Amino acid sequence: MQQVFSRLNSVGLFGIDSYMIEVEADVSTGLPAFDIVGLPDAAVKESRERVRTALKNSGFAYPDGRVTINLAPADQKKEGPAYDLPLAVGILAAGGRLNPDALKSTAMLGELSLDGSVQSVRGVLPMVISALEGGRVDSILIPAANAGEVRCISGINIYPVSSLKEAFEHLT
Repeated sequence: MQQVFSRLNSVGLFGIDSYMIEVEADVSTGLPAFDIVGLPDAAVKESRERVRTALKNSGFAYPDGRVTINLAPADQKKEGPAYDLPLAVGILAAGGRLNPDALKSTAMLGELSLDGSVQSVRGVLPMVISALEGGRVDSILIPAANAGEVRCISGINIYPVSSLKEAFEHLT
């Protein structure tokens, strides 16, 4: 397997403040491993198992080898399960299933269930506002269950998704 890299956008929430996050995924040869760096809390670290199982149960092959995820900026604490969807999509892109260039102007967030469904997360309104004000994305994928919270926002394309498979289909 050759080494493949992807980069995409997400949004973090720390207290009531939200900020843009860059999710980098690397899939390379080596002993199987899944590492997440960039000051993740316990819920973010636990996403390893949610993401791996959601990929499998959504019909995607989990890549052989070493998977490394970086959540930047590395000096800002990342909390909660909202990074599950971008982690899974980053792995799909790094594994060659998605064109990494297609992810440049899109942000995403959402917790994944083991069956691949996207669950609601807290703080979607300030996160979508941050994505809009950040200026580097023109669309965002959010959990379908959170769509009502952001109906009043204009200036960014908001795509509610209910599953990892639906997010993948939207991005392809």
